[in-house]
Amino acid sequence: MKVQATDSAVDSLTHEKACALTTEEMETWRAVNRLLAHLPPALGSQLQCDAGLSHLEYYVLKGLSEQPDRTLRMSTLAALAHSELSRLSHLMRRLEERGLVRREPDRSDRRFTNAILTDAGLEHLTQAAPRHIALVRKLVFDVLDEDEQLALRNAAQKIVTGLKNGSC
Repeated sequence: MKVQATDSAVDSLTHEKACALTTEEMETWRAVNRLLAHLPPALGSQLQCDAGLSHLEYYVLKGLSEQPDRTLRMSTLAALAHSELSRLSHLMRRLEERGLVRREPDRSDRRFTNAILTDAGLEHLTQAAPRHIALVRKLVFDVLDEDEQLALRNAAQKIVTGLKNGSC
């Protein structure tokens, strides 16, 4: 007796195949997940132990240090740090309490607030950077040759571009 597949059974098989990753894709996906699970905590732990900074706090200070007059509008800094403005505001309050940054109204448009890296903040960042950079180099760059670094950079940029193009 011959059994014919129903439309719903064919649709189900097509859906499963479309939703399943190949063995190679699954190995890559698992490697990406392991990287995302282990690298940020390793970097964050080092920063916390050595400098009393979270990963985000370090990159906020670093971002400010690279700006003219060590100043950025809070909204621009939030985008640079890949953070929501409300989360950044709480972080800035904590950094202000430590004397590492200050906030003040933007002189050109008082509707905006500027974040400013203080001299103490720059000194703190300068003290934290060498060990952090050494760990980044050890964990990422020392294990990759130049071609692998380029491939990683290109792959990461493609993925980020795809994320920016929007998904639900």
